[in-house]
Amino acid sequence: MAGFEGLIDLIPVGDIAKQFGIPESVAEAAVEQIIPAIIGGMAANSQTPDGAQSLEKALGQHQEKLPTGKVKIESINTVDGGKIVKNVFGEKSPQVAEAVAEATPSSDVTKDLIAKLLPVVAPIIIAFIAQQFLGQKAEAPAPAPVPDPEPQSSGGIGDLLGGLLGSQGGQDLIGGVLGGLLGGGKR
Repeated sequence: MAGFEGLIDLIPVGDIAKQFGIPESVAEAAVEQIIPAIIGGMAANSQTPDGAQSLEKALGQHQEKLPTGKVKIESINTVDGGKIVKNVFGEKSPQVAEAVAEATPSSDVTKDLIAKLLPVVAPIIIAFIAQQFLGQKAEAPAPAPVPDPEPQSSGGIGDLLGGLLGSQGGQDLIGGVLGGLLGGGKR
């Protein structure tokens, strides 16, 4: 499974910088914080059976093949990206944008910039996760379900998202700033 760094490599940071008229270093700093925020939001939502099922359904709708190199910015559907952000964060989207901006070392990364970039980056993230998750499902047969009155893990998608967040970048953001905001999902 490709990890956090593989996902960062797909995002056209230079093109994003040009499109938004910001230095590439600012775009990179923002993207490096947005990725774990979106994955963390998905992970928080997947902690309930309904949330995990909803996320798996969304992944099925976003299983387009990602390029080997960077995604082309003109191919990103930001309207869909806005829907993804809304589904992941719900009414907490403005608070998440503010928390992500505050957690970014660059003072040039503002909550307004984060809010503009979330719908640009979200479609790439969900396509990447869909490719990882649905690829895993195709590779290994599903084990027989074992009844568990109190599941310890959401399994499947929750485990995949947890693995992505296990990277240092994911841990820094989720463990610190966003932990309280995302703890119970998007509600």
